[in-house]
Amino acid sequence: MNLADHFLVAMPSMDDPFFEGSVVYLCQHGEEGAMGIVINKPSPVTMDLIFAAADSAIPERFQNEWVMMGGPVQIDRGYVVHTPVGNWQNSLTVNDQVALTTSRDIIENLAQPGAVEKAVVSIGYSSWEAGQLERELSENAWLTVPADTHILFDLPYGDRYEAAFAKIGVNPGMMMSGAGHA
Repeated sequence: MNLADHFLVAMPSMDDPFFEGSVVYLCQHGEEGAMGIVINKPSPVTMDLIFAAADSAIPERFQNEWVMMGGPVQIDRGYVVHTPVGNWQNSLTVNDQVALTTSRDIIENLAQPGAVEKAVVSIGYSSWEAGQLERELSENAWLTVPADTHILFDLPYGDRYEAAFAKIGVNPGMMMSGAGHA
């Protein structure tokens, strides 16, 4: 099972204060574990600050946009989930169109026409050690949903949770806590 390029959607019963109500875009998943970026929890940082730190003028499309709180790991580093994949100094290709880049060169090029079409910028990331995510899935902590670039890049962050559930025809308000076992 490889869940890269899927959303992990926190079940309504999730009691972890960080991940409650989260949608995580999984960028990598394998025998060693998994890593992804929370795409619907804003950090206290806006894109205006990111561009100011890079001494770049902020493009209109990023004005007043929030940097996401991608996860509790390495919250002092920036991560950019973007399309197209491009050729950056430090990238992980997720699929033919989407990559995760951690190098400064992408921030410097976000303002360049044609360099980065769409992007979600975060501080920190989320990770699971080998077997941990599979255990959490078996405990019904998460729902997996095939990723959708419209949800990932185009929807306001506050609409992404319900949209991920809706992609598979589920209303999160109608879900019960706990799981049944036969």
